[in-house]
Amino acid sequence: MAEQHKLNDHISLIDTHCHVNFPHYSDDRDAMFERMSEAGVDRCIVVAVDLEHVSELRALSEARDNVWFSAGVHPNHEVAKEPTVDELLSLAEHPRCVAIGESGMDFFRNSVEPELQESRFRTHLQAAKACNKPIIVHDRNADEASIRILTDEGADRCGGIMHCFSSDWQTAKQAIDLGFSISFSGNVTFKNNPALREVAAQIPDDLLLIETDSPYLTPVPYRGKRNEPAYVRHIAECIADVRGVSLETLAKQTTANALKRFNIGA
Repeated sequence: MAEQHKLNDHISLIDTHCHVNFPHYSDDRDAMFERMSEAGVDRCIVVAVDLEHVSELRALSEARDNVWFSAGVHPNHEVAKEPTVDELLSLAEHPRCVAIGESGMDFFRNSVEPELQESRFRTHLQAAKACNKPIIVHDRNADEASIRILTDEGADRCGGIMHCFSSDWQTAKQAIDLGFSISFSGNVTFKNNPALREVAAQIPDDLLLIETDSPYLTPVPYRGKRNEPAYVRHIAECIADVRGVSLETLAKQTTANALKRFNIGA
């Protein structure tokens, strides 16, 4: 019998992927962080999509003791100059930088040629292995290519996160076999996504993560509005329900998983 959900003032959650440096939050960023804390979301990781704005992420992490950041270039971000391994390693030296990425393969928009996406992805994987930090993988409509490259590059040596997972169980299992965590965002709460909830129910306890991908993919019941880290609680509630556990159990497990994956002190 599933454990009863109980709201608990001591619930502690981590939003493992958000973009709260974006201008979407310019008018209420401080209030957004207050709402995050009030919802029991004690930490967040602000994820890079380009290198030009990593300084913003770094500044947020230095100003707040519950914020960490990553360094990388999104597969569909057009840049004048491709990032190098050395550039990524230099950024990763910062003590608040806990991951490389987000990087990967995205065949949904294809605004960057697939060959260039692959080259960029391999550069990020090489950097992640060199600095022994996890890679945050963006995989959209590119499961076969993403898994092939991860396997080719020996990504099990650095490990990582399949961020905003939206694929099938077969892809999840292939990533799990490489030692990767599977992270779910607001789309797991959407009414038309029962297959994704079935995948979320099967992820091993120690490889499950949650995220908002703010400002995108706002979960039910706020779908259609701007997303923010406080809403990761709704994602946690949804996944707890499909896994037949309490919110408190789900929170403890995913928080422990995030602290371990990103090597963050409790």
